[in-house]
Amino acid sequence: MKFENPLQGGPAIIVTRIGEAEGARGAAVALACAGSDLDRAALLIDVGGSQARPALLASAAAQKLEERLSAHLPDSRAAARGQICHLAVAAEPGGLEAASAAATAARGSTVVVHAPPELLQSLLAEGAGLRPTGVLLRADLSEERPLAALAARDLIARGLAVAVLKHRLGWVAERRALFGALPASSQGGLPARLVRRLGVLSRDTEIRIPAAAAAS
Repeated sequence: MKFENPLQGGPAIIVTRIGEAEGARGAAVALACAGSDLDRAALLIDVGGSQARPALLASAAAQKLEERLSAHLPDSRAAARGQICHLAVAAEPGGLEAASAAATAARGSTVVVHAPPELLQSLLAEGAGLRPTGVLLRADLSEERPLAALAARDLIARGLAVAVLKHRLGWVAERRALFGALPASSQGGLPARLVRRLGVLSRDTEIRIPAAAAAS
């Protein structure tokens, strides 16, 4: 299983959950939004997730990234949504190979990989090829504090930036993120200090979507 990521200076963040905490996928999409702007779209790779549909509104950068992914991966279905581009891959070696090719096509953009916890060690293993710069853990500390602390210590020892999201994002924030329209400073979004800790930055530009579309 090979997962190569030849990013040129762009952050590569793995997002996963601790225990039964909910909201890791929403946090991953929000982080991708925080790493995007009108000139460069972030890539969200959803390992084991369902394929998203292209949105009616998407930045030129997101559309160009979708086109590059389609050219490199004709059997996959990339989707430009707002300021980010989604790609779902299977949680198996073939899917991770597709993810490697997608990261190559991203050419230095922020790459956010949402993965189930059972794949975390495989993605971090030497030779896996991802070379992540950080990990975001979605954890309910009231129930999983010892496990979260143990995981964070291990990740920090590997030289990774680590952040813990203690509470799931609200429904509105998650919906906006799924449309690629949740800048880092948005109310109800990811805390700015968490985004900075993971080295994910953007110019904080925004694509606005109609309220009716966000609620659909």
